[in-house]
Amino acid sequence: MRTMTSVDFILAGLGGQGILFMTKVLAYAAVDKGYKVMGAETHGMAQRGGSVVSHLRLGEVRSTLVRKGAGDVVLALEENEAYRNIPYLQAEGQLYANAAKSTFPREAVKSYLHKRGMVYRSVPASEIAVSLGAPMSANLALLGFFSAYQSHPVSYEELKTTVERISPEPFRAVNLKVLQSGYEQAAG
Repeated sequence: MRTMTSVDFILAGLGGQGILFMTKVLAYAAVDKGYKVMGAETHGMAQRGGSVVSHLRLGEVRSTLVRKGAGDVVLALEENEAYRNIPYLQAEGQLYANAAKSTFPREAVKSYLHKRGMVYRSVPASEIAVSLGAPMSANLALLGFFSAYQSHPVSYEELKTTVERISPEPFRAVNLKVLQSGYEQAAG
């Protein structure tokens, strides 16, 4: 087992957006790479489109939940969920959101993010998924986009291998296409 410091993720969105599948992809890829993985999901009104938050901790950790102010990365499938989960990020943490690049983040939030040295990026993940005929796969577009900026703890290629392995066969090809399109958005 690899020894490393921990990497703490918060994955947030609304019920039905695929937070749990996105968490599973990250967790499986990390396990395949030799990381210890712990996690927990907190569900609000998930079945009615309410908030869903998943805590995913990689490395030498002792609990499943990320403390407020201690997270490394927030991946948010909905813009308001991105703002709602900023308190979990540590100074210099990273925020990735499914939102229009031209309007994210809101001006009122931007100064706070700058003051704390936080990195923020957005991609229209829902639009990518819809354009590929897979409206329920914005989670993979966001994950692909994130992986274009980060190879630690897992790379795009490792995520791709995991998506290929765990996607149900009828959705495998489109899931891979959505992941790749999200990844390619980072270059554009």
